[in-house]
Amino acid sequence: MTLLTIDHDKCKKDGLCALDCPVGLIRMDTEGDGFPVEVAGAESACLKCGHCMAVCPHGALTLDRYPGDAFPEIDKELTVGTAQAIQFLRTRRSIRHYKDRPVEKATIESLIQVARYAPTAGNSQSVQWTVFTNPPDLKTIAQQTIDCLRDIVETQPTGTYPPYFPLILAGWDMGVDTVLRGAPALLVASAPQENLSGLVDVTLALSYLELVAVPMGLGTCWVGLVRRALTMWKPIQETIDLPQGHVHFYPMMLGHPQFRYHRLPERREPTINWR
Repeated sequence: MTLLTIDHDKCKKDGLCALDCPVGLIRMDTEGDGFPVEVAGAESACLKCGHCMAVCPHGALTLDRYPGDAFPEIDKELTVGTAQAIQFLRTRRSIRHYKDRPVEKATIESLIQVARYAPTAGNSQSVQWTVFTNPPDLKTIAQQTIDCLRDIVETQPTGTYPPYFPLILAGWDMGVDTVLRGAPALLVASAPQENLSGLVDVTLALSYLELVAVPMGLGTCWVGLVRRALTMWKPIQETIDLPQGHVHFYPMMLGHPQFRYHRLPERREPTINWR
């Protein structure tokens, strides 16, 4: 089975596809007609990244494993300027107050559709999503997280856990959800154990998702408390029920922000070690 189809009428023999292939699966046929050809074993070694199709300005190459419309042309009218990109990235905030309003399933699916374009090591694309939107389930997850934190505070010496744990417990006992904070949705991105870069892949996917959520009128927050409980507390592991063999994971709250921010945040100056 061939991997590449070359349209000889469109191909200009510029060799861009061969130069840009990450694993060198394309060469120029210098002893023949000069068109690109795949090397032996290309079918099994291909990363399915599509660099060869995307880099060709003539649309002369297609990967047989993808449909013809899988790589649409970039719309230059949608290009984001540097100043726009910087302001957009700087406006990113963790949202901890949400409106009492659900997030539609179709909206969550559209966010995940964008997140699938985040880079993954070796183009493994092994990130999966576990999504909760049912209020009783969210309440259970928050309660089980609290149970885990309470066990930590009661059984471990002071100083071995963050000093704010007792404050979280006190707030919960007073009827304040200091875990999920009333968020109407919880998304857990996860990856399998055999993916050695799984946690990085998960983090990148969540980063893509939280950024595209902003122009859609939504806000997010990384839930370290649930993450911690999920690493050690059997009840919440059973409730969230990650896919079999998934050991890399991180949860994220999602909802409609209660407040609107009008100024950019400040951060400390970066430490740069030049070598």
